[in-house]
Amino acid sequence: MSQGRETTDFGFEKVAEDDKARRVGGVFDSVAARYDLMNDLMSAGLHRLWKAFTVRQADVRPGMRVLDIAGGTGDLVLRFARQVGPSGQAWLTDINGSMLREGRNRLLDAGLLIPIVQCDAEALPFPDDHFDVVTVAFGLRNMTRKERALAEMRRVLRPGGRVLVLEFSRVWTPLAPLYDAYSFSVLPWLGKKIAGDSDSYRYLAESIRVHPPQKVLAQMMEQAGLENVQWFNLTAGVCALHVGRKF
Repeated sequence: MSQGRETTDFGFEKVAEDDKARRVGGVFDSVAARYDLMNDLMSAGLHRLWKAFTVRQADVRPGMRVLDIAGGTGDLVLRFARQVGPSGQAWLTDINGSMLREGRNRLLDAGLLIPIVQCDAEALPFPDDHFDVVTVAFGLRNMTRKERALAEMRRVLRPGGRVLVLEFSRVWTPLAPLYDAYSFSVLPWLGKKIAGDSDSYRYLAESIRVHPPQKVLAQMMEQAGLENVQWFNLTAGVCALHVGRKF
């Protein structure tokens, strides 16, 4: 690594900031085809309940504009597209082309044709004050400059709108040893057996441990200019939903 280059976390490893996006891209190129199946196996289907809770908190109504960032295979945006109806807009974005192709195919299979954009969450190609709701589910921890991504989410949000961040977080302390054993033994084994890739799932487990805990993430959202930030712990803190507003 060149002297003087800024570094960031890639799991437990420190890498140059300008190298993280490439390496994260490699992870998701590898897992894209089996991403939904692995999510079901890894969480015993709980990720569907967490996303359903997020959708309820988003309170999307007909005619709204919704942006789903790092939306991958389209779980959230599929529901939002149906909620906004023909008078609204639901946009799917992701930095990874492999994940977007999976999402596009899922949406087409559901009979939905919506705008899909491959872009970096740290430099969103949308105007200021444009969307009523901005969501990111299990994507923020993979971003290199999280504070910049959060600032971008606020920028494109209209006054009165909400940013919702669903992400793995800090589990209830008494459960931590069991959760660690599962994360670092079972997840890589599942990754190898189902997706043929244990290293990517080891990275995903590590990335959860270096992601900001609930209170710190709330502070980061406030520093990005969001207000009335609150969070909901789900499944004893295995993940958390943070909600912030723009006034």
